[in-house]
Amino acid sequence: MTRKVWFQVGVGILITLLIIKYFIEIHWIFSPLVIILKAIFVPLLLGGVLYYVTEPIQRFLEKRRFPRWGSILTIVFGLIAIVGIFGWIIGNPIAEQINKLVKNAPMISTSISTSIQQLTDYVTQNKDNFPQQLNDVIEKMANSVQDVAVVASKGFMSFLQSIVSVSLLAILIPFFFIFMLKDHEKFAPSIYKYFSGERQQWVKKTLSEIDDVLRTYIQGQLQISFLLALIMYVGYLIIGLDYSLLLVIFAFFMNMIPFIGPWIAFAPALIVAVIQDPILVVWVSVVTLVAQQIDSNFITPNVMGKSLDIHPLTVITIILAAGNIAGFIGIIIAVPFYAVLKVIVSNIYDQRNAIKKKATKSV
Repeated sequence: MTRKVWFQVGVGILITLLIIKYFIEIHWIFSPLVIILKAIFVPLLLGGVLYYVTEPIQRFLEKRRFPRWGSILTIVFGLIAIVGIFGWIIGNPIAEQINKLVKNAPMISTSISTSIQQLTDYVTQNKDNFPQQLNDVIEKMANSVQDVAVVASKGFMSFLQSIVSVSLLAILIPFFFIFMLKDHEKFAPSIYKYFSGERQQWVKKTLSEIDDVLRTYIQGQLQISFLLALIMYVGYLIIGLDYSLLLVIFAFFMNMIPFIGPWIAFAPALIVAVIQDPILVVWVSVVTLVAQQIDSNFITPNVMGKSLDIHPLTVITIILAAGNIAGFIGIIIAVPFYAVLKVIVSNIYDQRNAIKKKATKSV
């Protein structure tokens, strides 16, 4: 009975739950470690993204006989130059659109308030024509408006505090980035050196596949985000949408979230269209739809291919769950974390089958 797979899986689940239970009960022991991890997590994450973006450049330079320090300096100064040129080209347009947005903020607020008031008046006047269940929902929403405002204000303050914290820790980003470029070949050997024989080969193979998955995801998702943002920017310019550059920069970052991100980016564009000219709502929707069709049929298949092999429904479920557990950071890292976990589990399963086949092989 103890050899049955279901029994072994059940015992494993019970042991895991016990470990989690006792870990939660003594969480105070690990509080200092959690604080340290939180402090370095964001710089480490951003440093890792920069590393995977620039690692092909480093490989190219070192094939041309650049020394390691030479390739690192070339990449660092190249990034500084790119940021400077980018800021010089779009700095003034961004500043103008931000000033315009700040100047028009009272008008935008008034328009939104007027729309909400008109909707409220319509609902009040036609309340008797609505089903009772809908009336109950409307009443609950009306009663919770104040609570929502309080929560939103707290969330905004928390967001500002997060920005300040990340800004203070930004000095760690180049630290992690440079050391990843300098010593990235030493990471895997520092782990699999503690193993020997077939187990060492398995660990080495697993780490190599994890590296490939992360590289594919980060590089591919950045390319997809950039191309989508470029398509949307051209579309917004054609239809004459206000704040198009700001909206596209926001869309670039949101597009890094698979499937859900583009629809998050669509929301502010829709609000701007409603305020500027209601007919633009149709054109913004057309631009978004065209961008999504180009992405799903041409960009993503050619950039990502089937390298991650994760079903869209699985991706959406993971993102929603991660958002509830860890907020925005959870949404960002959910898919690559799942892809890494999938590689580990798949390799464990393959290794277990290999061991089982070897053990049952007739002599």
